[in-house]
Amino acid sequence: MKLSEVAMAAAITVSIAGVSYATLNTRSVTSAATEVAAQASCQAVDEAIVAYEARHHAAPTRIAQLKPFVKGDVSAYRITGGRAAGPGC
Repeated sequence: MKLSEVAMAAAITVSIAGVSYATLNTRSVTSAATEVAAQASCQAVDEAIVAYEARHHAAPTRIAQLKPFVKGDVSAYRITGGRAAGPGC
């Protein structure tokens, strides 16, 4: 057996081990995606403001009023001049 064949076999083995670990340990792989998905975006908050105004014929005064109109955590946002202000805005 040549050294290059041993190196190739080792690389394949390590690669398969890594893929197997990711497949069997899905909690660690998906936890970061779940955290990001739980946060609302600036655009989602703006759309919730529009939906609130359409339903109530008045602008929302508190971010808590938008909870029924948006999925995710909106606590990092505030309403400034009728628009969302916060991360990513």
